[in-house]
Amino acid sequence: MDEKLRRRLGEAALKGIKAVNYVSAGTIEFLLDSKNNFYFMEMNTRIQVEHPVTEMVTGMDLIKEQIRIAAGEKLKIKQEDVKIRGAAVECRINAEDYENNFMPCPGKIDSLVLPGGPGIRLDTHIYPGYEISPYYDSLVAKLITYGRSRQEAIKKMYRALLEFHISPIKTTVPFHLRLMENPLFLKGEFSTHFVQEMLKEDSKAQE
Repeated sequence: MDEKLRRRLGEAALKGIKAVNYVSAGTIEFLLDSKNNFYFMEMNTRIQVEHPVTEMVTGMDLIKEQIRIAAGEKLKIKQEDVKIRGAAVECRINAEDYENNFMPCPGKIDSLVLPGGPGIRLDTHIYPGYEISPYYDSLVAKLITYGRSRQEAIKKMYRALLEFHISPIKTTVPFHLRLMENPLFLKGEFSTHFVQEMLKEDSKAQE
């Protein structure tokens, strides 16, 4: 995405929230085709799970700003204050078995090793002995990496995923490792069918 496209998306999003007089944090999502035409998909009137990516590349605390707005304060920043530097990648670590159609894998965590280091952010609530419930969302952690470029962020993510160890619970860590090695993902060439195609390739390789 270049600056021109980012500006067009931002302007369209602003028109949308002004049309409904929305005040607070929110996310408007678009679908983009191969010719850079974009189409409105949905608006989430809340902070998104992916908000750490924005925080990493802008250095801003979106949660703090949301709380200020909810308290009746004015937004402390202006659009021209938002400067994007570098790139960030986020992986949702879920208690799911991706080799079994992402089947949920609740249970007790016996062993846990968490990744860390420069450019690594981990948002999680788990610990050794933690019981993953079958009644709630299977998300157990959000792993975010930052780099001066997308390639650097991906390399850091791959290294961090290799360090991430949860047992005996099955998680999406192996899936994300495969993703970080996928040639199309590395080139930034993917679509809404990307995961399905990747799983088909894995299935053929196992036959």
